[in-house]
Amino acid sequence: MPTPDSPAPMTHSPAGRPIRDVDTLLEALPYIRAFHGSTIVIKYGGAAMTDPVLKEEFARDVALIKYVGINPVIVHGGGPEITAYMRRLDLPVEFVDGLRVSDAATVEVAKMVLVGKVNKDIVGLINRHGQRAVGLCGDDGALFTCSRQPSPSGQDIGFVGRIDTVDTGILTHIATDYIPVIASVGVDGVGNSYNINADTAAAAVATALGADKVMFLTDVSGWLADPADPASLIQEATADQLAAALREVGGGMRPKLEACLDAVRGGVATAVIVDGRQPHSLLVELFTAAGQGTLIRGEGR
Repeated sequence: MPTPDSPAPMTHSPAGRPIRDVDTLLEALPYIRAFHGSTIVIKYGGAAMTDPVLKEEFARDVALIKYVGINPVIVHGGGPEITAYMRRLDLPVEFVDGLRVSDAATVEVAKMVLVGKVNKDIVGLINRHGQRAVGLCGDDGALFTCSRQPSPSGQDIGFVGRIDTVDTGILTHIATDYIPVIASVGVDGVGNSYNINADTAAAAVATALGADKVMFLTDVSGWLADPADPASLIQEATADQLAAALREVGGGMRPKLEACLDAVRGGVATAVIVDGRQPHSLLVELFTAAGQGTLIRGEGR
């Protein structure tokens, strides 16, 4: 039986299929060449983290991305699992402006779930698909230093962290040979722990690393001009266009779009919101002309 390290034996395919397979590889070639040696930050979340088939496909796709000479850095949340554990513990679950209200007990649960469970599950999946992953959180190597952040509307939402600094030394060292997988929690200068929105964390990491691209996996097709109309997908926008429209956006899409804006204004070439419910969405976005979701470009890109 083939293993992850031993490809399936060669067989004769129906006429025409080998040519289609070669055409697919040739279509991917210019994109592989363009991204070779670059750093891609991937915010992992949504259905891609909960559906067993999508989880396996994500891990395999990330392994392939590393094999072709791209350096992926994974940043993840785990909102549904945090919520499930909080409910088991009879803790209140509340969101303001798409951000989780986080008292000390909430942060303790978030840290245990994200660092102790979700992070290690992701690392294990990637390892099983032939690449070596290393789990980190904002505490490790003082990767993140944080301070308290109010909601976009100015409300106090507790120990929700704004990332003030990202120490990229540990990431650049690890990413040479491994795939960093970062849980979105951190600490401040006096040791208080913070829950950090994973979209915000991915943007901060991408900016600090000077990444070529940051990708946000989510459970919608992208940024919709009308959230009730799936046909209103905005396929591409500039940073200025996004900034002008942002005040009209609410719910969970707002932190994602704010993260896109922060990333491209911080020097990341492009930010893209990708529908993680679609099979192999990372590879479609990176290696085909079709792409998918919503692409945000910095001005002049």
